[in-house]
Amino acid sequence: MKRDGKQKRKASEIIRAAVGVFALLVGLALVLYPTVADKINDVVNKKAIGEYQRQLQTVDNSAYEAMLNDVAAYNAKLFHAKPYIGELTAEEREKYEKLLNLDGTGVMGYIEVPKAKIYLAIYHGTEESVLQTGVGHLEASSLPLPGESVHTVLTGHSGLPSARLFTDLDQLSIGDTFTLHILNEVLTYRVEYMARVSPEELEDMRIEEGQELCTLMTCTPYGINTHRLVVTGRRIDTPSASEDEPEQPSVIQPLTSKWNRWFLLLPAALFVGVVVIVFVVRWRKKRKTVL
Repeated sequence: MKRDGKQKRKASEIIRAAVGVFALLVGLALVLYPTVADKINDVVNKKAIGEYQRQLQTVDNSAYEAMLNDVAAYNAKLFHAKPYIGELTAEEREKYEKLLNLDGTGVMGYIEVPKAKIYLAIYHGTEESVLQTGVGHLEASSLPLPGESVHTVLTGHSGLPSARLFTDLDQLSIGDTFTLHILNEVLTYRVEYMARVSPEELEDMRIEEGQELCTLMTCTPYGINTHRLVVTGRRIDTPSASEDEPEQPSVIQPLTSKWNRWFLLLPAALFVGVVVIVFVVRWRKKRKTVL
């Protein structure tokens, strides 16, 4: 009977320890989830951008020029037919989805916003599946390539627990710059206008004759999303890289890289640490009881 009592107490202690470890792991998962999920989304974006760059290298000069001409014709027609943000017809949407779509994935390029640490792939359309991982191009706005009378509108989510995306867009100020990489074109914009508007206010996104603009848009305030933050930049010459600036890292940072391996091993290391601590505490407690 005495032995049975000891076994029951031991089993009870093991169960309590297991419950304690489980609770710690749940809490740890809740704390780490936003960081881990954002890192995974970052890897997904860099993989998509890397694949886009590889596909671009396979395009010959004649096909490249044809793509530029098709986009210029599309933007010109869009301006003359609809100098406002409207909806595409089924025929227009079908043509739109084929432009700047190198590999059929919908990636048309990528965006860099240094001040807000944004580095994301740009996709056709603004479906929820797109906005959960990257930046969407508003269909009825100009495609992002050089030209007169163009106004590109890019949208992204803010405040998602799984990815930062455009969460830090509000850190920008007038005079800051952001860059679009479309095909082999590098388009740099200087911010000239920022505002919080209602979803129905579309004046700030109209195509202006002779102007070359790009607007970044996201929901605000976080979690409420009653308004939109719009950040509009006017295209400027892309500054040449300074020789004093450090070399930029490669776009592709696979999961096998040293940094990513350590990052993904962190939860496992913390788990092992928690288990070790629990059993050390139990051992010391048991030893004191014996003494």
